[in-house]
Amino acid sequence: MPEPIPFSAALRERSTSAHSGSESAGFMADLIKGDGTREDYIALVVQHWFIYEALERVAERMKSDPVASVFITDRLTRLPALEADLEFLVGHDWRETVTPLPTTQRYVDRINAVGATWAGGFVAHHYTRYLGDLSGGLFIGRLMARRFGFETNGIGFYLFADIADPKAFKDVYREQLDAAPWDDAEKERVIDEVLLAYRFNTELFEDLARAKADVRVA
Repeated sequence: MPEPIPFSAALRERSTSAHSGSESAGFMADLIKGDGTREDYIALVVQHWFIYEALERVAERMKSDPVASVFITDRLTRLPALEADLEFLVGHDWRETVTPLPTTQRYVDRINAVGATWAGGFVAHHYTRYLGDLSGGLFIGRLMARRFGFETNGIGFYLFADIADPKAFKDVYREQLDAAPWDDAEKERVIDEVLLAYRFNTELFEDLARAKADVRVA
């Protein structure tokens, strides 16, 4: 009888196409290829701030949950870096100028909803964001630094000073996913939530593209 596939491997396999589709969305593809502007990058950072403000606020509540708390570490915290990036990119009054796009608001609402009562749902969003940040996010940060002449200011979000070996960190994270006490039905629910998170991410890029087009028309 074949060995069962570890949950982390099943999760990665089931979400690969959604992940690829998210990254190939026009707005993000343009930014990666060098066709996006500094203003495009700033618009993305703004929306990230709303998402991580919700995720890390929920993480504070989830620290008391025996399942979710295993995944929570200050080494992943992104909010202070995002706020420093926005102060550098926008100015001291950045909080007075930012607003969430429609998909961002739905994304935040979903994080708040699952984070209130469902550890598996929280982990799904935690996994989608942070393991992505430690994979493609590191590459994006280097690209943005070269494209816009940043050193550390402006790309702090992508710098994980407390994680010396991202691959080793991700390996441990996946081991923790495999050890989570979820039955098959709960694992399916978590995978579905990961796919939802990727869909939010793709739709956010579509929102950003529309907002950019609206500015051009105006």
